[in-house]
Amino acid sequence: MTRQEESAVFEAVTAILIEHGPAAMASAFAIIMNCAMQIEREQALKAESHQRTADRQGYANGFKPKTLHARVGEVNLRIPQTRDYHDEEGRPFYPKSLERGVRSERAMTLAVAEMYVQGVSTRKVTKIVEELCGLQITSTQVSRAAAELDEELAAWRNRPLGEITYLILDARYEKVRHGGAVVPCAVLTAIGVTADGKRSVLGCSVARSEAETHWREFLQSLQERGLYGVKLVVSDNHAGLKAARHATMPGVPWQRCQFHTSQNAMAHIPKMAMRGDVADDIRRIYNAEDRAEADRRLKDMVGRYHKTAPALASWLEENIPEALTVFAFPAAHRKRLRTNNGIERLNKEIKRRTRVATLFPNEASVLRLVSAVLSEISDDWETERSYLNMKAR
Repeated sequence: MTRQEESAVFEAVTAILIEHGPAAMASAFAIIMNCAMQIEREQALKAESHQRTADRQGYANGFKPKTLHARVGEVNLRIPQTRDYHDEEGRPFYPKSLERGVRSERAMTLAVAEMYVQGVSTRKVTKIVEELCGLQITSTQVSRAAAELDEELAAWRNRPLGEITYLILDARYEKVRHGGAVVPCAVLTAIGVTADGKRSVLGCSVARSEAETHWREFLQSLQERGLYGVKLVVSDNHAGLKAARHATMPGVPWQRCQFHTSQNAMAHIPKMAMRGDVADDIRRIYNAEDRAEADRRLKDMVGRYHKTAPALASWLEENIPEALTVFAFPAAHRKRLRTNNGIERLNKEIKRRTRVATLFPNEASVLRLVSAVLSEISDDWETERSYLNMKAR
């Protein structure tokens, strides 16, 4: 598509929005998407429309109409078709731009729609469904759409893994209706940093709790998918996760999240007035230049509190070393490995999507939405520049 044609698209979108305002968002979105898909087809074919080139990989073959139900309403699209074209995996052309950003939208819609169909909620949910989809949803439509999306997301969760240098683990909880009651379910998540420094969401799972058996099954599933080469595991000190890690990855160094360790220390302070000083002292240990200096500062701190807060001193001596494992790894990596804050930010993004539903009808509904959100984030990470310089010392 030439620069002149792209400029004409922009002018058309602008004119529609100026004349009709927000009510014309569906039409504006259709113009932009149609343009993006046409550009994508040209890139796949390695040739613009009617262009003669030796690199051409196939031919444009018109368009196929498709109606997309999005938050802005019904979007009428023209899906570019091709002839004599297949990608490296032998698949015919289909615009990736149509799929990106749609998975979590579909998952959220289905999550809320299931609640509506099963009678879990009332007018509020009906209103949300209408806002998300622009139409009423029947149980048949929900089942059909759910089956299609579940197949796609299951393939993502079960995709083969490879060498992962750093493994970061965490969990959050969502409310699920079960047996006539509302119960919390744990969403277990793993992210990894590959040997070339790229981040990736390795997988997720929904379980009734963070018990050892659930974490162990999750970690074993990662290994069965080909996970190997882990040099460091980063997580908080949850008992179930700790036991599962020992069972599945014996001998792999563990970095206890420094943020959570500092929070845990506060429970052993005898006086509230000491909180600030204790937090500052722990921070000084974390910010040491090397492990020897960190150990020296820890020893000094334990000595200072031995008489005034003996329970705290004992706790520090036993637990703080677990948060200092990161000193054995390159200094350039430590800032991003000393806590599981990276995965905490993922959890915040999940929460931003799940709070629309507030209550899920079953575990499958939670897994669907969480998988959709995480798969999109992982796609973005894997196309960004490296998260860590793996050649750093």
